[in-house]
Amino acid sequence: MGVFQLSSRPVFPSPTLAEANGLLAVGGDLSPQRLLAAYAAGIFPWYSEGQPLLWWSPDPRLVLYPERFHASRTLRKSLRRQSFSVTFDRDFPQVIGHCRRCRQATGTWITPEMEQAYIRLHQLGYAHSVESWLVTEGEEPVLAGGLYGVALGGCFFGESMFYRHADGSKVAFAALAERLRDQGFSLIDCQMTTEHLLRLGAEEIPRAHFLQQLQHALRQFPIQPGPWC
Repeated sequence: MGVFQLSSRPVFPSPTLAEANGLLAVGGDLSPQRLLAAYAAGIFPWYSEGQPLLWWSPDPRLVLYPERFHASRTLRKSLRRQSFSVTFDRDFPQVIGHCRRCRQATGTWITPEMEQAYIRLHQLGYAHSVESWLVTEGEEPVLAGGLYGVALGGCFFGESMFYRHADGSKVAFAALAERLRDQGFSLIDCQMTTEHLLRLGAEEIPRAHFLQQLQHALRQFPIQPGPWC
């Protein structure tokens, strides 16, 4: 099946028409309107510097249900020691900057264009960051890890995470799962399968099931953009 060439309008073909590897379309832009339309349809951008804009909807899809987050014994010890503090939306640009830099060795997909597009989504209240800080008595907290993504309705679309200290990103993810569970979110979209996310409780589901669950999540409650406390 062919890959679709996008027009200037922020619309997408059905994600069920994607190729076997998940590639659906090429082109378009990273305007807020197009990005929000993509996420609401179960589609996300993923490409490297020098490539055209590529849009994906893989099958199967990796998801994590907030109430099924799994904390390893090591992570539980880190949480019990209370050596970390967690904030939301405290420094989105720094979080996405660290995510970009930690992937440079393998050919990052967070291009400068993407970085600015998600900062714009954050300014509009749709993209959010979670920061974990290593707290040492008598010293300023140090940024240990974090993650960012997009929230629509009852779904959080995770984009990327990083760590600078052991368990830094996992602590941020644990705090995110707890927040989403407490606020009634039903779904975390993890996009592509990784062993790391599987160990945290993520699971693969058929794309058709994901799209059904996504539409339910989008209807859970009104989309209310704004900063997270």
